[in-house]
Amino acid sequence: MYKILFTHTALKDLQNINKSTQKRIAAKLKEYSTAPLKYSKKLINSNLGSYRFRIGDYRVIFDIEENSIVILRIGHRKNIYK
Repeated sequence: MYKILFTHTALKDLQNINKSTQKRIAAKLKEYSTAPLKYSKKLINSNLGSYRFRIGDYRVIFDIEENSIVILRIGHRKNIYK
């Protein structure tokens, strides 16, 4: 099981999302932390990060460092890649 770490920016992104969606994202992150590469896609443009999770209409951009998932950004799919 991987440890989930949030950057300051990711925490701000999460606070700007409504509570029910926050809970859904948190539940999925916990589920995905067992085998993150199974549920993720590698990003083509690695300026944002290396991988992404798809959680409904939201995307979670992250990197993997040793036994940790470092969450870099969380946002709606229409805004996250800009």
